[in-house]
Amino acid sequence: MSHALIVDDDKDAAEMMAALVATENFTVATAFTLRDARRKIAMQHPDIVLLDLQLPDGSGMELFDDPELLAQSQVVLITGHASLESSIQALRLGAADYLVKPINVKHLQGILANVTKPAVLQAEVETLNSELDREGHFGLLWGRSEPMRRIYQQISRVAVTSVTVLVTGESGTGKEVVARSVHELSRRRKNPFLAINCGAISPNLMESEIFGHEKGSFTGADRQHQGFFERAHGGTLFLDEITEMPLELQVKLLRVLETGLFMRVGSTQSQETDVRVIAATNRPPELAVEMGKLREDLYYRLNVFPIAIPPLRERLDDIPLLAGHFLSDVCEKEGRVKRFTPAALQRLAAYSWPGNVRELRNVVQRAYVMAVEDTITDEWLPSDRPAPASATPTANESQSAPLVNVASAAAPPATNIPAAPTVPANGTAAATATQAGAAGTPPATLTIPLGTSMAEAEARLIMATLEYFNNHKERTAAVLGVSLKTLYNRLKEYSADKNPADAPPAPPPSATEGDSAVS
Repeated sequence: MSHALIVDDDKDAAEMMAALVATENFTVATAFTLRDARRKIAMQHPDIVLLDLQLPDGSGMELFDDPELLAQSQVVLITGHASLESSIQALRLGAADYLVKPINVKHLQGILANVTKPAVLQAEVETLNSELDREGHFGLLWGRSEPMRRIYQQISRVAVTSVTVLVTGESGTGKEVVARSVHELSRRRKNPFLAINCGAISPNLMESEIFGHEKGSFTGADRQHQGFFERAHGGTLFLDEITEMPLELQVKLLRVLETGLFMRVGSTQSQETDVRVIAATNRPPELAVEMGKLREDLYYRLNVFPIAIPPLRERLDDIPLLAGHFLSDVCEKEGRVKRFTPAALQRLAAYSWPGNVRELRNVVQRAYVMAVEDTITDEWLPSDRPAPASATPTANESQSAPLVNVASAAAPPATNIPAAPTVPANGTAAATATQAGAAGTPPATLTIPLGTSMAEAEARLIMATLEYFNNHKERTAAVLGVSLKTLYNRLKEYSADKNPADAPPAPPPSATEGDSAVS
C-alpha cells in the first residue's frame, strides 16, 4: 500500500484531505510544521507529499533541498490560487503537479491514481538515453543532432510534471510525436492519449467534439455524446493547430484549463475533468495573437512550457539516420530489402526539405517503389536544382520545390517559373532573391515597409509567393513550409475580407493529413 504525507498548517484542511486520500487505498500521515514534516519523512518515506508552502516555521520550499526526497517521493504543491507563476514555480522546484484550494477532488484522485516514484521515471529516461547513443532514437523520435538532443532534454524534464505544453514547429516536423513522447514518459501513460486537429473539424461541430453534447441539444443530437475532455480524463489531450480554434471556443478552453470544469453543449451542469493539455501550432504564436487568431490570455496559459521543434534543414546530420529508419519500415512491410547508395544519401543531405520529416518519409517510400534493383540511387530523389524555364510544375514535381524564406512580388511570365528566391543573411527590409535559374532571369524582390503589421506582412508574403509560382498552390505551400490546408485557410480569409463569395474551394482530402510524422 502506498504512503502519503500531507503537510499543511491548517489542521482541519489537512485532516479532511487525509480522510479523502485514505479512501484511495493509501496510508496517510499529517504534519503541520516543517520540523514535523522532516520527522515524519525520516520515520517512513512517503510515496507522495502534498505540500503547502506557507508553514509556521518556514517555507515548504525548504524540503526541496533534500535530494533524497525528490528522488523517492512525488511532490505536489498546495496553493491558495491558480496562476501561471505558481505552475512555473512548481516545475522549477521539481514538483510533479500542484493543487488549488479548494481542492478539486477529481484532480486529486487523478494524481493519486498515477503516483510513480521519480527514481522510476528517471531510470526510464536513462534507458532512452542509452538507446539514443546505441540506436539513434529516443523513444519514437529519431535523431542524434544537437537540436534534437535539446528536445529530448525538454521532454524528459516536463514529462514528469502535469504542466501545459505548447509545441511549435513547421508542418511535418513531428509535433504530435513529441506530444505522444511527453505522454509516454509521464505518470498518465496508462490513461488515454487523444489527439484532435482543430483545423480539420467544422467550427460548428468543434464545441460538441471537444466538450460533448446532451441529447436534443441541437438538431440531429439524438443521443448524449462524450467529448474529448471526458474521454481523455486522467490522460493527455493533444490540440493540434490550436490557432484554428474559433475565438469563442478559446474562451471556454481557457476556463477548463483554469478551473478543470466544463459543460456539455445543451447542459447547465458543470463537470470536473483531470486532463493534461498539450497544444501545437505551425505558425508563430505571437503572430497568431497579433492577427487575432489566438487569444493572448490563452496563449500565456498554454505557453507554460514551450517546445520549439527545429525544421529538418537545421538538423541535416540526422537525415541518413532518418532515411535508414524509414527505409527499414518500408522493407519490413514489403518483404524486400533495399539500400541507399552513397550518392543517394548525399542527394538527400543536400536537399532543403520544405516538407520536413513528413516529406522525407514520403520521398523514401517513393524511391523504394521506383527502384528496380536492390539499391536505391539518386534518380528518383528530389533536388533543389531549378526546373527548366518553360516547364510548368506538376503536383508530383511540387514535392521537390526549393525552399523560400521570403517570397517575391515580381511578376514572372505566366508560363515561366524562375528559380525560387532565397533570403540574404543580413535580413534587409527589401529581401532580394538570388538568381538560381537561367541566365538573364531578373532577380525577384518583395519590399515591405517598416511599420507594416505582422498580419499584413504575412498576407503580402503568401500572395506574392502564390503569384511567383503562377498560382500553383501545392508548390506555394511547400516553399512556404506550411500545409496545403493552411494555405487554403489563409486564402479563404483574404477572400472573405474582400468578397465572401470569392472564397476558394476546400482542399482535397489528402491535404488535411495530420501532423503525425515520426522524427
